[in-house]
Amino acid sequence: MKKHLMSLIHQIWSIFLNGLLTLLPFTLTIALFTFSYRLLKGWLEPIKQLEPAYLQTIPNAEFILVIAIIFLTGLIIKLFLLEPLIHFIESIFFKIPLMRPIYGGIKQLVQAFTVQDKVTFKKVVFVQFPRHGIYSIGFLTSEVPTEVSPDSRVKYFNVFIPTTPNPTSGFLIQAPEPEIMILNLSRQEAMSIIISGGIIQPDRFK
Repeated sequence: MKKHLMSLIHQIWSIFLNGLLTLLPFTLTIALFTFSYRLLKGWLEPIKQLEPAYLQTIPNAEFILVIAIIFLTGLIIKLFLLEPLIHFIESIFFKIPLMRPIYGGIKQLVQAFTVQDKVTFKKVVFVQFPRHGIYSIGFLTSEVPTEVSPDSRVKYFNVFIPTTPNPTSGFLIQAPEPEIMILNLSRQEAMSIIISGGIIQPDRFK
């Protein structure tokens, strides 16, 4: 009798887990999008106050307005060749002590994950970190000048190793060229693996 009861409890628990694991990805995805939507809506609340009366009758018109502003900004910069003006404004930002490191860091991070960027985060690599025999995913950023290289006879590279699940923080190491393994991964695929803690793998490898 006890054996049949335990078997029944096990089956009920198995069915419950099956339903939970099936619904969990859907509910978490919806919850994440809902949270992101509310967060963005809160950030854009000041813009809603500036909307003309005819736009205020349209639900979520602030999103449309922001998209239009972004598009127009890109169009104006491209048509009127305003890059020198942008660089001038950036030079002012870089002269402000507290703003310089924040703006510079954010700008470099954004540029690192754009398709146009050909210099920063050149390749996805494996390096032995934090100790010999254990490998971490990193991004090859630049070659180390011989003047600051640990050994001028060997070519060294700067490798940025992001942390999980927050890839904006991490470690910068200088690794010799023979100890760097190039991975067959795009930057986006590598970031997905890092952020998910290895749970998400590229579809082409499945």
